[in-house]
Amino acid sequence: MPTEKLTFTGHGGHQLAARLDLPAGPHHATALFAHCFTCSKDIPAARRIAGRLAAMGIAVLRFDFTGLGHSEGEFENTNFTSNVSDLVAAAGALAERGMAPSLLIGHSLGGAAVIRASQELQGIKGVVTIGAPFDPEHVTHNFGDALPKIIKDGVASVDLGGRPFRIGKQFLEDVAKGELTPALSNLKAALLVLHGPNDRIVGIDNASQIFMAAKHPKSFVTLDDADHLISRASDAEYAADVIAAWSKRYLPAPVEAVNPAIPEGILRVTEADPSGFLQDIQSGDNHLLADEPVSFGGTNKGPSPYGLVSAGLGACTSMTIRMYARRKNWQLTGVSVDISHAKCHATETANAGASSAETKSTEKIDTFERIITLTGDLDEAQRTKLLEIADKCPVHKTLERQSTVKTRLA
Repeated sequence: MPTEKLTFTGHGGHQLAARLDLPAGPHHATALFAHCFTCSKDIPAARRIAGRLAAMGIAVLRFDFTGLGHSEGEFENTNFTSNVSDLVAAAGALAERGMAPSLLIGHSLGGAAVIRASQELQGIKGVVTIGAPFDPEHVTHNFGDALPKIIKDGVASVDLGGRPFRIGKQFLEDVAKGELTPALSNLKAALLVLHGPNDRIVGIDNASQIFMAAKHPKSFVTLDDADHLISRASDAEYAADVIAAWSKRYLPAPVEAVNPAIPEGILRVTEADPSGFLQDIQSGDNHLLADEPVSFGGTNKGPSPYGLVSAGLGACTSMTIRMYARRKNWQLTGVSVDISHAKCHATETANAGASSAETKSTEKIDTFERIITLTGDLDEAQRTKLLEIADKCPVHKTLERQSTVKTRLA
């Protein structure tokens, strides 16, 4: 997955740090992601969701709000309104690149911010909240005993997630005015609410209030036992899958790919998730994913590499049989090919008359077993001939003869 680092000017004139996750294949739309309160663009949930969406053709810009992460400015001088202004500035930076966002995604307080920001942006087709509070003032519950000191002294240090943050009185005053009902009732985009019933930071009742205040089209999807930070990879990937599937109904038609066209005859494989094994595969206008099973540390979002090799053999076998039957006008109504792959000792497939030295060989070879099911009004001679034709499949021939792989750095 190509990722580009960039900066843009935030609400107060500071340079804000951002990452733009780009699809390796066709670019269908652009999303703007707002992270949770005092978090950063690089929080695992943001990285995983952005990576997964990019693998499905949706570019994602995630950035650090003023005073957080790698962005300039003082956090104590920011508030909910400034976060909304930073989002508007980020949307403007995308528009300047010809990638104006049509999808807004916000996590926790970022969810409340994207609802408010949607009122100031044109062309927004979908808004997604993840564990968002209905009342932005909800975040002040995390300030505990520091609240009286903030009110009295105008600013105080608050421990949030094991890190100290200076919170100003103006933040309290601003967030108290952040009521979302007007923005939700006037929302001119489809709304998707994602929330976990066991969220202990922002209760599930917030999702109900957000959902009820908005007009249709709106959808609610539970994140089951996910925590507030969506810290498990499986929960983040599920959220991304839901967002991608839901958004297809509302986003504009696919546009020209952001990346240069892949040369004819080239199949390009690009890493989609550096934290796992997910791969994005692009061949011409066709797109698919490769992965490893969960038991091997993957997320099982696509076939394994050997599964794809087996798929190539099975597909080519079926096509070859169909071409022959069609040419002969035989009544073949269906073909199904089951492929299994294993590594076997070479001696297991050697001739019965092999020497004792050969028998001791520990070399292993790849063995693909093919079980072909033919349906239709075929006699025994036709079935036997089609079985013979299966061995003439080009991929079969490639696998059985020695091949050469030449490798060089780009």
